[in-house]
Amino acid sequence: MKRLGTPKDIADVVAFIVSDDAGWITGGTIQAGGGVVM
Repeated sequence: MKRLGTPKDIADVVAFIVSDDAGWITGGTIQAGGGVVM
């Protein structure tokens, strides 16, 4: 994405995970690194 992540980027992922919209997610790995895997 050619930019550094911000705290808001992570907060948006966390907000989704704890929302009702993620109610059917029962396991897995969510990469929140903007496409960068270390």
